[in-house]
Amino acid sequence: MNGIPAETKSTSGYWYDRIPEIGNTGVETWKVGMWLFLGSEIMFFTGLIGSYIVLRLGAGEWPKPEETLAVPVLAVNTFILIVSSVTMVMALHSIQHDERKKTVLYLLATAFLGCCFLAIKLWDYNHMWHHLTDEHPEGFRITTSLFGSVYYTLTGFHGLHVLGGVIALVTLAIATARGKFGSHRFAYIENVGLYWHFVDLIWIVLFAILCLI
Repeated sequence: MNGIPAETKSTSGYWYDRIPEIGNTGVETWKVGMWLFLGSEIMFFTGLIGSYIVLRLGAGEWPKPEETLAVPVLAVNTFILIVSSVTMVMALHSIQHDERKKTVLYLLATAFLGCCFLAIKLWDYNHMWHHLTDEHPEGFRITTSLFGSVYYTLTGFHGLHVLGGVIALVTLAIATARGKFGSHRFAYIENVGLYWHFVDLIWIVLFAILCLI
């Protein structure tokens, strides 16, 4: 009915009660959908990063990252996201073994680390915005220079992706606490985990090209 097999319909009307459908490939359609979504995200960030590389190579001079950015703070943020990927892996492992309480704790821990990342990033923005130097007498802002434009654009879009992931993680934690997921049904957690690892990987790439190269 309506092109959706009965076994995939929700009995309660909530998204988390839907049973994943297995496509002709033998893989859950939602997992295929997630990989397609991540593919589009890879192309999106590849375009942004590629533009940054072209602009940097074409510029006559380029500021030294350590003289403009708070590199140690960004390194701490990188470590936070790496740890959050570990807690995400533990959340998936726990739900696969029907350890719902642990799953909820690991999901919330991952969301908390994501919030820490965002809080530090906002502090970083505020610090650079108001940090006056001889090179940047009005602070380092998106309108300050070409470097400022690409820095705020790249990290800003990434921050929005982290925020989306945090919302998804909290939603999953609530649904798990209500007993909606278990060893028989964890596709949502697995898919959000894939997304979160992607967000982590993108930040590592951004940190490398913006702060280390």
